[in-house]
Amino acid sequence: MKVLVTGAAGFIGYHLSKLLLTRGHEVVGVDNINDYYDVNLKFARLEDLGVSKIEAAEFGSNTDSKIYDKFSFLRINLEDKKGIDTLFEQEKFEVVCNLAAQAGVRYSIENPQAYVDSNIVGYVNLLEACRNNEVKHLVYASSSSVYGLNSKIPFSTQDTVDTPISLYAASKKSNELMAHTYSHLFGFATTGLRFFTVYGPWGRPDMAAYLFAEGIRNDEPIKVFNHGNMERDFTYVGDIVEGVMRIIEGETETRKQNQELYKVYNIGNNNSVKLTDYIANIEKNLGKKAKKIMMDMQPGDVAKTWADVTDLIKDYKYQPSTPIEKGVKKFINWYKIYNKL
Repeated sequence: MKVLVTGAAGFIGYHLSKLLLTRGHEVVGVDNINDYYDVNLKFARLEDLGVSKIEAAEFGSNTDSKIYDKFSFLRINLEDKKGIDTLFEQEKFEVVCNLAAQAGVRYSIENPQAYVDSNIVGYVNLLEACRNNEVKHLVYASSSSVYGLNSKIPFSTQDTVDTPISLYAASKKSNELMAHTYSHLFGFATTGLRFFTVYGPWGRPDMAAYLFAEGIRNDEPIKVFNHGNMERDFTYVGDIVEGVMRIIEGETETRKQNQELYKVYNIGNNNSVKLTDYIANIEKNLGKKAKKIMMDMQPGDVAKTWADVTDLIKDYKYQPSTPIEKGVKKFINWYKIYNKL
């Protein structure tokens, strides 16, 4: 099938694009390659997909991969409604997977406009393009952050999510609400995926695994929030994209017949891991001990996350299978290669 992957130069988007291609699908990747974190990592991911930095850097030019004959890339902003409409009209996508978003909980406190532009305006442009071009299925990234002040553990999609504590979380909740509206009004399937803490090779440098590895490698103190009393449903990226793939390849006709075009799932490891254990695995694989600065809880953060993925297991036979020890080892192996250690 023909799939649009937005955020293709991003962490999850890169891995999903590669998996789709190995499964024989045709993929068009788009990304605006913004500078929220080091763009060289984004360009390096695209290089691994067969698109050079020089080609990828140019806005509005669709470039074919030199490695994968079914992959092409276009640099574009989702806020560019005219450009998005033209892309959809030309390509006739069957499925759209929206992984593009302004990321980061804490950054949303400092720069709210970036979240409105990308996560709301850009998202509406995608919904409209899906509606007007007979797209069968929109799969999109939501976030575990929508659970906000919810204290019930594990987090379930049956829980009320009306108390977001960051604009990032609020923007993701708005995506779910808009998807429901479009599925109801226009009759195409939408599936929201509430991602829990994803890590692995090619991971973002602003996320815990990379930040901790950098600090430990350089003998710099690492910040450990809530004095180490944090737990996260750390999920290996390979398990995540396998789950996304099952949904993309799944049929939607039954959902239409059952009047279940709108769906939201948790996608995580179905387990909560202590932050101190996560750090210990990074220390072990780097062969160095961390210097830790114990910090208070940060605004917009929560002490514990844990995904109940029962529905995803039942509907799509999703089964995360990578333990933290194996996943962290794979991440550190990549980290050493990427940083030429």
